[in-house]
Amino acid sequence: MSGAPTRVFIARLAGIAVFDPAGDQVGRVRDVVVALRLAPRPPRVLGLVVEVGPRRPVFVPITRVQVIEADAIIFDGRLNMRRFSKRESETLVIAEMLDRTVRLCETGEPVAVVDVSMEPTRTRDWLVGKIAVRRGGPRGLRRGPGLRRRGESLVVDWDDVEGFSAVEHGQGAAGLIAAFGQMKAADLANIVHELPAKRRTEVAAALDDERLADVLEELPEDDQIEILGKLEADRAADVLEAMGPDDAADLLGELPTEQREQLLTLMEPQDAAPVRRLLTYEDYSAGGLMTTDPVIVPPDATVAEALALIRNPDLNPALAAQVYVCRPPTATPTGRYLGTVHFQRLLREPPPTLVSGICDTELDPLRPTMTLEAVAMVLATYNLVAAPVVDENGHLLGSVTIDDVLDHLLPEDWREAAMDAAAEASADPEEEALRGAEGAR
Repeated sequence: MSGAPTRVFIARLAGIAVFDPAGDQVGRVRDVVVALRLAPRPPRVLGLVVEVGPRRPVFVPITRVQVIEADAIIFDGRLNMRRFSKRESETLVIAEMLDRTVRLCETGEPVAVVDVSMEPTRTRDWLVGKIAVRRGGPRGLRRGPGLRRRGESLVVDWDDVEGFSAVEHGQGAAGLIAAFGQMKAADLANIVHELPAKRRTEVAAALDDERLADVLEELPEDDQIEILGKLEADRAADVLEAMGPDDAADLLGELPTEQREQLLTLMEPQDAAPVRRLLTYEDYSAGGLMTTDPVIVPPDATVAEALALIRNPDLNPALAAQVYVCRPPTATPTGRYLGTVHFQRLLREPPPTLVSGICDTELDPLRPTMTLEAVAMVLATYNLVAAPVVDENGHLLGSVTIDDVLDHLLPEDWREAAMDAAAEASADPEEEALRGAEGAR
């Protein structure tokens, strides 16, 4: 392999761009696949898991990798688009080996795996060579007699540790999360979806409430219910508070009545109230589709103030596309709805201009009882990405965005189908020879 370093620490490869020989990027590294072998032989590296499109991981044999650099990997350009599926004989380094507690063979001391290196051999194979570990383990194991200070990191040979083949309960997930820390929530959700149930639970436990809420919103319904059910009730309520009210209502609506009521009771009243309101509407109505957190301003707000609100980087792009003008109070359900100001209009007006003077009052708002099909027709007819929902008394209840509509127009299992559907591709002889032969050893 040209351009190959003598040692590569695998956690550092997460998210690195993968290019073909022409210099076109085809995807990013998600993980490295290895085959564990009988001691003392180190694991053999089989290939890379590369994300080549939205939610599509594929396998690239290590024999096709030509260059590994700090910020890029180049392979020979031959790519099988068949979706990667891990086999029983295979192990994913980042997803399964990081954060494990293993033991130093010489002393029996427990250490936590921080990183794993791979190294080329004279035969052009790649083998796991070194293990970076941290003393004390991931949960702060106590210092024993004669040991160095707790928390010290060191790099040891593969055959200097033992315990990779054992099933570990309560494995940490800090290393895995750090490796994918910059990923978008949808991409991390795809990784979480494909982990074993045990590992999904460990990752969920390690994520903070906000990040877990973002990931849950992107997961299939079955995964959402499974993960939420494994959390302590108080933690589950905190995560639901961090979710959008509409997403939290959708998830709670799938739970048994007793569990749903318990979680709503544990949530802060101000967070539970909009969720309870949403649960009163039919699933496929404007009320059931809407979010209760649109951008709302009073009529005396200026264009500058409205623009400052939609610049919030945490705001859904569809919600940021327009501002609703309402008389106080401006928290849903609001005072009287006066009209909508689209963000392009805001960009064209002087900053001191009052929003009440430029709002669109001609477009009729949605009613909470409108069907999904009726809502979709309104958005399509007027080329909108969002529309206000107003009750019979003229109070703004929320906003339906185009992504809410698409989410419900698509088949119920569309998220899972997008994650699981295999591409129509024939078997790759080189891949089968590499993975099949290693699995038989």
